[in-house]
Amino acid sequence: MNRDFSKLNNQSFDVLICGGGIYGAWTAYDAALRGLKVAIVDRGDWACATSSASSKLIHGGLRYLETLDFKLVKKALRERQMLMKSAPHRVWPLRFGVPVYANSRLGALRLKAGLVLYDLLASVTGSSEAHRYFNRPEFTRHFPYLNDVALKSGFTYLDAQTDDARFVLELIDGALALGAVALNYCEVTGFIEKEGQLCGAHVFDKIGARAGDIYARQIVNTTGQWLAATLQGQAWCRLTKGVHLILPNVLANEALLLTAQQDGRVFFMIPWYGVTLLGTTDTHYSGDIEQVKVDKDDIDYLLDEANRLLKSVHWTEADIIGQYAGLRVLKQSSALTPSAASRDWELKIAPNSLLNSIGGKITSAREDAAHIVDALCKNLKLQAPCKTFGLSFPWLPDADFQTWSQSVSAQAKKLAIDDDSIHWLIRRHAKRVVVIFQLIETNPDWARRIVPDLPFIYADLVFCARYEMVVHLEDLLRRRMPLLILAKLTHAKIMHLAEIVAAQLNWDQGICKQEADLCCQKWRLPPLE
Repeated sequence: MNRDFSKLNNQSFDVLICGGGIYGAWTAYDAALRGLKVAIVDRGDWACATSSASSKLIHGGLRYLETLDFKLVKKALRERQMLMKSAPHRVWPLRFGVPVYANSRLGALRLKAGLVLYDLLASVTGSSEAHRYFNRPEFTRHFPYLNDVALKSGFTYLDAQTDDARFVLELIDGALALGAVALNYCEVTGFIEKEGQLCGAHVFDKIGARAGDIYARQIVNTTGQWLAATLQGQAWCRLTKGVHLILPNVLANEALLLTAQQDGRVFFMIPWYGVTLLGTTDTHYSGDIEQVKVDKDDIDYLLDEANRLLKSVHWTEADIIGQYAGLRVLKQSSALTPSAASRDWELKIAPNSLLNSIGGKITSAREDAAHIVDALCKNLKLQAPCKTFGLSFPWLPDADFQTWSQSVSAQAKKLAIDDDSIHWLIRRHAKRVVVIFQLIETNPDWARRIVPDLPFIYADLVFCARYEMVVHLEDLLRRRMPLLILAKLTHAKIMHLAEIVAAQLNWDQGICKQEADLCCQKWRLPPLE
């Protein structure tokens, strides 16, 4: 994955995609699979906004059954089931526990009815993936850290989990392998029109400080919150903010779906990379889209609700390891609360032929992107059916995944990689782990963990820096490998990591310090002493 502005400048494409989040990535990959000449650019890094600030779930959305949004739930569940098969390294099953208390908003009977319908829509009724009921003693044994005062019973049900930023990156890499041109840190500064119709765009390469033009027969806008901030976008979209906190691990291999006492909203406690992901909030947002941050009210809300339902721990702000905030782009609606607004997706086509992607979810983005590519193919008078449904992901090995994983795990153990790090290496890189093993063979010290409590090794860091279009240190430590939100890194540690990858990125000591300082400034870490 190399940046090359010359492959964009003054070149012509069938389609230019503006925005490298999940919708842009799926659109680029789908279009490239159909044989189109594709370019995709992003003003920042891949998945640098909403697409790296999700709850890391691939799910149907159990709560949407309450609003009778059966079409959305069925669509998302169909995608969930497909992704677990076509990308087992990228999307893996995760069961959720749902406690039923004496004062729960939904009693056991209503919850049971909802879970039966959820299983039915996912076509898993009667299988091992179907929901399960637990009486009070059984549920307490299953989730021993939950407050069991007034607990009556509980259920577990299936959904799935991912690493959202790496999901996007794999699709971008897949598009590149099919001949697409992809450039991060390349901003569209204006459009080129001919007789009222778009035919190209002015772009600026932020890294090379070069301006240029791209010509395209069709242009797609998947910029999310930046689209919502435009005058036209404000009529089409509304923004809500979601906050997540990273806290010490209290979960095993299952998550929890809980209900907040303050407002009746659903929130999650999720195991991810060996820590607990707590979230999310859902509040109206009208502030600066470039400065989306976690507020004290967000922290208090999540900690209060979590502590009300936990008995073995009582979390305070001092326990917070990391945090992040992101914006959801929803279709404009008259819904009184953000949580009541639809999460469905819509395609808006402007008079100048610009295709604008509005709303949606990471789970159902593939199907929505297929509709985008259908529309642009129709405009181009091309007949090319979608190929993405059920197609194995780009990094998935050709062999049976379980058998292959066992073989790779055995190789990794011989290189002194610990079990948890092996597990996550396979999920993060799939068949590309062989290159990481080669790095360790040349430098055995790179098999060590970067941080003792997290399953990331130095060879992984070096691989990402060398092969994954890293421009800034934050790209590497937030999205290629989410250390900035999963660990309390010091300025000295961040500087050390910059020096480790300096050779891969052609950085001298001055650039290392500059990148470390910028990273620490953005993440509000104390200066180097």
